[in-house]
Amino acid sequence: MSSSSGRSEGFRNAATYPARAAARAWRGPLETAAEDVLASPEAGRVLDSALAGPLPEEFARSLVRHNVLERVMQELAAAGELERLVDRALASPQSVVIVDRVVASDAFRAALDRSLSGPELHAALASTSSGLADQVVGSVRRAAARLDVRISGATPSALAGVASRGLALVVDALVVAVLSLLLGAAVGLVASLFGGIRPHALAGSLLGAGGAIVAIGYFTLFWSTVGQTPGMRLAGVRVWGPRPDGSLTAGRAVVRTLGLALAIIPCFLGFVPALFDSRRRALPDYLASTVVRYDDGPAR
Repeated sequence: MSSSSGRSEGFRNAATYPARAAARAWRGPLETAAEDVLASPEAGRVLDSALAGPLPEEFARSLVRHNVLERVMQELAAAGELERLVDRALASPQSVVIVDRVVASDAFRAALDRSLSGPELHAALASTSSGLADQVVGSVRRAAARLDVRISGATPSALAGVASRGLALVVDALVVAVLSLLLGAAVGLVASLFGGIRPHALAGSLLGAGGAIVAIGYFTLFWSTVGQTPGMRLAGVRVWGPRPDGSLTAGRAVVRTLGLALAIIPCFLGFVPALFDSRRRALPDYLASTVVRYDDGPAR
């Protein structure tokens, strides 16, 4: 059986030998002829004519239409060749040189300056900062409002309690202290030009009087104009007067400011009535016929 198959294989090889010999004989001349054709000026003109026509665009559209590039990239990624090529490119010293040249170029610096100074970046930063500040302020307000409910032991109400009002008072006290310090520094600087203020007791009295004037002007101005101080705005509360629109006159604002001072002096005892009063009024509210409300409705 094996000898028969061997003889058959020998017959086939003998039969195809002339064709294989002819192919080997013609391979060299065919390759030479093809090279001559491609190197001829006529072939160059044909190629230039083809590239000048719609062929490149049609070729590009065909590549896009059949997703050739995506398929090639997917094959490279699946075989791990894409990662290897990227690693080789990044590890190449020439890549480092090219990146350094790009970073050091005037065009890159100009583009970076435009990006950093552009209104889009400023708007994004402002939006982020504003959003963060709103979240912090909202959290502080809600915490103070919940504490109002716990302290009073009553159901949530549109009237502000002692926790929210205390938060506002602390912030306002800090603002008044800073303003008084700035005023004292300005007065001291001016007085130093004329030898200072003598005696020191007089300087202390003037400083105290200046602080009182700043405090009265601060609360009176904000309560009579917008109905809330910066501290009250932070706490989300507002003073409401007997007028239909809830506004305060300058005189009523002054009375309320004096009532605030009287409530603070005896260890803040003037705010104790707000714990028991049905309208959560403290001594300043009794004197000026006012109430303090949340800006956003009942506490939650």
